[in-house]
Amino acid sequence: MINSQPSQEELDLMDAYWRAANYLSVGQVYLLANPLLREPLRPEHVKPRLLGHWGTAPGLNFLYVHLNRAIRKYDLNMIFVTGPGHGAPAIVANTYLEGSYTEFFSAVTQDAEGLQKLFRQFSFPGGIPSHTAPETPGSINEGGELGYSLAHAYGAAFDNPNLIVACVIGDGEAETGALAAAWHSNKFLNPARDGTVLPILHLNGYKIANPTLLARIEPDELSSLLRGYGYTPHFVEGSEPASMHRAMAETLDKVISEIVEFHRRARVEGESFRPRWPMIVLITPKGWTGPKEVDGLKTEGTWRSHQVPLAKVRTDPEHLAILERWLSSYRPGELFDDSGKLLPELAELAPKGDRRMGANPHANGGCLLKELKLPRVQEYSVDVPTPGTTHAEATRVLGAYLRDVMRLNTDARNFRVFGPDETASNRLSALFEVTDRAWDAQRVEGDDHLDPDGRVMEILSEHTCQGWLEGYLLTGRHGLFSSYEAFIHIVDSMFNQHAKWLDVASTEVPWRRPIASLNYLLSSHVWRQDHNGFSHQDPGFIDHVANKKAEVIRVYLPPDANSLLVTADRCLRSRNLVNVVVAGKQPELQWLSLKDAIHFCDAGIGIWGWASSDHDGDPDVVMACAGDVPTLETLAAVSLLREHLPELKVRVVNVIDLMRLQPKEEHPHGLSSAAFDSLFTTNKPILFNYHGYSWLIHRLTYRRTNHSNLHVRGYKEEGTTTTPFDMAVLNNIDRFQLVMDVVDRVPTLGSRAATVRQAMQHKLSDHRHYIVEHGEDMPEIRNWKWATTEQRPKC
Repeated sequence: MINSQPSQEELDLMDAYWRAANYLSVGQVYLLANPLLREPLRPEHVKPRLLGHWGTAPGLNFLYVHLNRAIRKYDLNMIFVTGPGHGAPAIVANTYLEGSYTEFFSAVTQDAEGLQKLFRQFSFPGGIPSHTAPETPGSINEGGELGYSLAHAYGAAFDNPNLIVACVIGDGEAETGALAAAWHSNKFLNPARDGTVLPILHLNGYKIANPTLLARIEPDELSSLLRGYGYTPHFVEGSEPASMHRAMAETLDKVISEIVEFHRRARVEGESFRPRWPMIVLITPKGWTGPKEVDGLKTEGTWRSHQVPLAKVRTDPEHLAILERWLSSYRPGELFDDSGKLLPELAELAPKGDRRMGANPHANGGCLLKELKLPRVQEYSVDVPTPGTTHAEATRVLGAYLRDVMRLNTDARNFRVFGPDETASNRLSALFEVTDRAWDAQRVEGDDHLDPDGRVMEILSEHTCQGWLEGYLLTGRHGLFSSYEAFIHIVDSMFNQHAKWLDVASTEVPWRRPIASLNYLLSSHVWRQDHNGFSHQDPGFIDHVANKKAEVIRVYLPPDANSLLVTADRCLRSRNLVNVVVAGKQPELQWLSLKDAIHFCDAGIGIWGWASSDHDGDPDVVMACAGDVPTLETLAAVSLLREHLPELKVRVVNVIDLMRLQPKEEHPHGLSSAAFDSLFTTNKPILFNYHGYSWLIHRLTYRRTNHSNLHVRGYKEEGTTTTPFDMAVLNNIDRFQLVMDVVDRVPTLGSRAATVRQAMQHKLSDHRHYIVEHGEDMPEIRNWKWATTEQRPKC
């Protein structure tokens, strides 16, 4: 460990580097031309629309130059995660100064012309956004929404023993629920095998128009709070640059020493303990080094410096003069040579090669991605000799497969399963045959599968699970997020941010390498939440996902265990996608052999010939279904139709890949018009039994030829604590009401089927009376199976 303190000469150079970063940050917000102030500043040199955020930039710049010193001094492998939402000017400035920005964007050269391009592009049409984004070198944290930085940082650190993730947490961001829960991530970090997260809480006192909570509590209270979270806080406070540089350098040296000592105890001595990891609290003025006053109002150190302190530069000569004095205060003539390039003695302060935080491959995780070793799905398949006669728990079957994915990749340490305390509940307990739950907090007798080296990540915060997984994926690893369907909505906004990141990274940023897909397994779904009641019944995450770019999202509704196996295998092999898989965990009838499941998943949609009776290819009605319970009810309805209306020609179409319903012009998986019409006909009634809200099916198919004949049944916000079948009845997707629908919709039946309709009404009445008296579904419902004389499926 190197303990020498920085010389005054080094600190002076660091201050100059900091001034250069501050100058570039201000220039990005304001300047259209005259990037080095080689001539007096005029209104036409200023952007017509001033967008961006200044207030957080000087603190981020200050931290970046000091972390650069630590990287160089200790040869650290470090990335920089920034929580302050619109801190991009600082990150862009520093990656430009270290040279990594120009390597990714060759047109932005390190000279006066390149500086002008750097300034012009910021928050400008055809340029870059005002927050960190895929276009920002070194970033893995989308800055458009606050709260996710610390969870991302820990996700990046898991299984990266030599990586330090410096994570700057804005004091506004610290007020979010997602960030508040993420502090507890230190109880899941194994000092022997994982990397290190260095949280840096940046207290500059204000949000966009209000003070921040953590800046307005007593220092002892703040220290107690952070110590209560399990950290050792180190405070660096002030506004005078010279003393702040020395204080920060000394503090970082101390913090790195603590980290090294923890690693020695865990990795060399083999000691098992939970470190009280160090963190830094940096307290500086909002808009540090910016204008002290504007229009007679205090600006530096207040909320007025949060965004654009000078808003009328092109029209108010006084504002223009203040901007010129502000830019000149950084003395750009002392920082850049005649060509506009950073002076060599300052450029030397940046780390070299991959040690630069903007060029670290961990921040472009596709560079480090290794293929998962995946077992053959054939080893886990359920034997289905005849459709609809045997039972299995789909997610329990998947659990055995995931167990061996975990086992095969134990040495690579690049696969984890995440979920909010629901791994066992969702029938994935086979994972615990090869690993445990990650847990570095206290353990007591009777605890179940808790270990610091565990690879199942459970915390009762969907935000934290999602953030961990995103950080893990963005740094080049693989994973799966298992959750109850109703409560995945908690991360709706986090999904938004990640989906947008993937879209931009894959289509607009060619140097971003593809990463493993984000895979959701949604179980304990709406149709089997009869025991938990209305609060647990919501299939709407699918609708939310379907709003995103078609190139990024996929939605799968496998109807049984074998189709779930095949789907999961394909999702784990995919890249740059968000895959949503909805599957039940209860014992259900099985429909497809593995061979048929493979064929079915290849197609994503198809006719189930063994269940259909339109042998001449001209059905009277098309019975379509998507989802395990809707499939069961559809097939039970078909069985009733065969019994009561044997002359009726029924075609059964099952949909596993929901996006197949869209036109091919709208989604990569979409069907052509001809293919869609061949399945659904151009003029026959279509009764579609769907897992979620029915409007989505209409939305996906509204341009189809036969849309006017499409009638969709789905969840309609009817639910309570009841029986499984009664959930279907309450929402009109049950077998009896489907038969009634056929009677009503097929014009050739007419009055001939009146007795059939009446019989179905009687069945619904019998059902209601039975469950009220007995508390469970009728035996004919509970014990129903597909007729054993049917042939094997041909999909």
